[in-house]
Amino acid sequence: MKRVKRKVIAYITKGEGRHRKLLVYEQKDQPEAGLRVPGGTIERNELLLDALYREIEEESGIVRDELILEGKVKASKYFPEDKNVMYERTIFHFSYLGESKHEWEYIVEGEGKDAGQLLSYRWMPLQEVPKLAAKQGEAIEYI
Repeated sequence: MKRVKRKVIAYITKGEGRHRKLLVYEQKDQPEAGLRVPGGTIERNELLLDALYREIEEESGIVRDELILEGKVKASKYFPEDKNVMYERTIFHFSYLGESKHEWEYIVEGEGKDAGQLLSYRWMPLQEVPKLAAKQGEAIEYI
């Protein structure tokens, strides 16, 4: 039987219409890992939304007060062929209220395996977002 890992993913956007942009990042030391959006694993006994806000803050420095939750975009199951695990993913959409540079770097906080990684963030026009790593872009067309 496969283990189940519960995951959350955040599509954070700013702007309207054709000017809407999505927050994406690359790992500074491993750009080959691909373009991604904030998200991660829900810890044992952690509420889904608490995990979502925690992951966003740990990975980007963006805090809850800077976001408006627009809603749940999609829930799905993901079965990587090379792992004996099933991921249950829930993807949410947020509008960003804060002031930000077009791009910035952030060192991941927290206790996870990505702690200490340097991430390069940027706002990318939604219509220009390429395929995201780990099938994270599976629901972009719904935002």
